[in-house]
Amino acid sequence: MSERAARKETANVVWSGSWVAQRLGVELVGDGKPDGDRELRDLLGLALRRNPKRAHLLVSNVLGKHVPQKPSVVYGVGFELGRRVRELLGDAEAHRAVVLGYAETATGLGHAVADGLGVAPYLHSTRRPVEGVERAGGFEESHSHATSHLLLPEDPNLLAGECGPTDADTDAYTDAPLVLVDDEFSTGNTVLNTIRALHERYPRSRYVVVALVDMRSPTDQGRLTEFAAEIGARVDLVARSSGTVTLPEGVLEKGRALVAAHEGAGSAGPRATVEQGRRPCTRVDLQWPAGVPDGGRHGFTPAHRAALEPVLPAMAARIAASLGEARRVLILGFEELMYAPLRLGTALEDHTEAEVRYSTTTRSPVLAVDDPGYAIRSRLVFPAHDNPADGPGDRYAYNVAGAGFDAVVVTIDSTADTPELHAPDGLLAQLAAHTDHVLLAVVPSYVPSGLPSYVSERQEPSMLPEPLRGPAFSSYAPDEVGWLLQDLSDTELEAPTEEREEAIQSGGAHYAESLPVEYQPSAQYQSLFKAALDLSAARVARAVGTVTETVLAERGARPVLVSLARAGTPVGVLMRRWARHRHGLDLPHYAVSIVRGRGIDANALRWLAAHHDPADVVFVDGWTGKGAITRELSAALDGFDGFNPEIAVLADPGGCVRTYGTREDFLIPSACLNSTVSGLISRTVLRSDLVGPDDFHGAKFYRELADTDVSGHFLDTVADHFDEVADAVDAEAKELLAADRAPTWEGWAAVERISEEYGIHDVNLVKPGVGETTRVLLRRVPWKILAKRGAGADLEHIRLLAEQRGVPVEEIDELPYTCVGLIHPKYTRGATGADGKAVESK
Repeated sequence: MSERAARKETANVVWSGSWVAQRLGVELVGDGKPDGDRELRDLLGLALRRNPKRAHLLVSNVLGKHVPQKPSVVYGVGFELGRRVRELLGDAEAHRAVVLGYAETATGLGHAVADGLGVAPYLHSTRRPVEGVERAGGFEESHSHATSHLLLPEDPNLLAGECGPTDADTDAYTDAPLVLVDDEFSTGNTVLNTIRALHERYPRSRYVVVALVDMRSPTDQGRLTEFAAEIGARVDLVARSSGTVTLPEGVLEKGRALVAAHEGAGSAGPRATVEQGRRPCTRVDLQWPAGVPDGGRHGFTPAHRAALEPVLPAMAARIAASLGEARRVLILGFEELMYAPLRLGTALEDHTEAEVRYSTTTRSPVLAVDDPGYAIRSRLVFPAHDNPADGPGDRYAYNVAGAGFDAVVVTIDSTADTPELHAPDGLLAQLAAHTDHVLLAVVPSYVPSGLPSYVSERQEPSMLPEPLRGPAFSSYAPDEVGWLLQDLSDTELEAPTEEREEAIQSGGAHYAESLPVEYQPSAQYQSLFKAALDLSAARVARAVGTVTETVLAERGARPVLVSLARAGTPVGVLMRRWARHRHGLDLPHYAVSIVRGRGIDANALRWLAAHHDPADVVFVDGWTGKGAITRELSAALDGFDGFNPEIAVLADPGGCVRTYGTREDFLIPSACLNSTVSGLISRTVLRSDLVGPDDFHGAKFYRELADTDVSGHFLDTVADHFDEVADAVDAEAKELLAADRAPTWEGWAAVERISEEYGIHDVNLVKPGVGETTRVLLRRVPWKILAKRGAGADLEHIRLLAEQRGVPVEEIDELPYTCVGLIHPKYTRGATGADGKAVESK
């Protein structure tokens, strides 16, 4: 877009500073050039704020902070300033330059300037301290409501001008020019404070100051020249436009009185509390590239830029796919996180015919007046949601309410993805009252390497990718679950039962190193599954609701659901749906691999720790048998701080866990099938030639089985009963929360008794409960089935499978489970022994 077109885009019939100018006598005067006044007014409006040092606020129309603007305009203005700096410095000096932007307003602008330079590393100041990151400096912003700026580069030599080269043929940065970028250059105090503080620690011979507007008075203009002479360095200034602000006598007092009068009249609008459950947001998985920082808080190098640019179109396409029929879209960034949403916005402009605008939330309190001659027409007020160091407080989004956006894409870093964001008075709820569609895109918060203790554990390992999601991997919708697995769909892993059994029994292979051939149910069995689902869907829905309400009550308002693939995954999806249906909560949900005898996927845990607080993670499974997986998980988490080893399950007939929907042993229909009820995903695979030390465990996506897939049907059928069972769930959850739910391990005792009574002498060959018995018949080498006399419909599919495989069913009067599957004792060492080996069967 040309500069003339950009001015036309931002110009209003009524200047957006006229309301303040008329009441306070504040004037903007151009630099004396032709059209200088008009150009300045095209770029800037005026607003009022409660600030003892400056009553007025210059509101930029091209910065992308308070006024939604086309992303291409915002980025283009900063990029062009970077080109001008490169022309000023020359290519040789530009190659050695370092760019520093100011938080929070100019973090995106400074990054765009660095992009315009093309070869410069970028750092912005921050007001968010990061534990374990050493400060490389700091300074004060005298007129701001939040003054302290921290400098926290990952490379301690970055500001010294001696950081290592980003290209093998580039000399190290020696006495590198420092380019300082802010949105406005008014008194010059902020820049002088910065240069003075940095020059004492990292002296250099050249500085370049960059601003959208140079609004210094004639007196202040002379100060910069004097200061440069004082420190013995060259200081240049590059600005988009220039002019001055004329302030009449007593403007501070008049401004305060005006703000008080209008705030008292409620012009800014009260903070609303939006009804829970209203228009929950849709989470968009960006698949942000591993190892690329979310911004310049700790430094952003040309190498990072090269990694980000090629994947921007794909990330924009994922956003576009979730926009539906939206014709006017806002990309809303978050305080200091301005660059990532800005670049997503520029890419989205190329991927949709919708009108795209960009702005960000802010800490800055500004009066809102719904008048065309005022720059801030509306404001949303919501609580801080990133656990700020200065404690809780209000945050703001301006000119969003009433702007006619069909969709708002909230783009935040993972540190800010907290319960406060999703609360009834949080940002997402506030936006839901003003737009039909709220999307949430989370960029992983970058934490520098080498940090101690908890901080380093939360760092994302650079080699780990983002979770796999449907439809590329699994038939589940992309927001239902993220699979922390690697895709082995093109690898031949299935083997005949006899070959697998021989290899496993000989000790030459582990059961997780291959896959059984997926069981293909007959038409009769499929009909039986559908009948069983119709019969038990309400019962499953009640258990889903009860376990979810228990988790929400005991583990916080926004737990992170982590299902144990694959049996736990349908349960995790249903729990997520319940939380969304009843409470409007959009819970994160991932699926991870756990392998008996080898533990849980350690890389998956590291990924989770990098993106979420481990204390928020709730592991989810379908049911318990004798509690083997419960014990496996507890042992596997010994080396990982912060994770709670307890598992939440639908049914706990074995008395192995504290968090459950019921302790009755009943048919959960998802146990009746394999991949075709679990998103078409295989059981997980762990083999050294396929899974390296830095890889997730693997699994296959059986796309070819799509015609028989009932995964969505199972979920929808159960979810259709949520409203019907709500009252029963409330009563059961209340009763459970007040009860003693300590594990009794009664199931383990029963299994030991059965093992001895039937002469098996190995508890690992005894599989108690409907779910485990179904697995024996589908995937193991069954010997016989013990069924509780009179169990009825819960066992119809068990009897059919047993008949098909020629396995006797023995009716028992005294049985603590509905049924128990016994693996043939002749396969004692290979079936599923204490060493974790197993035999799978067609």
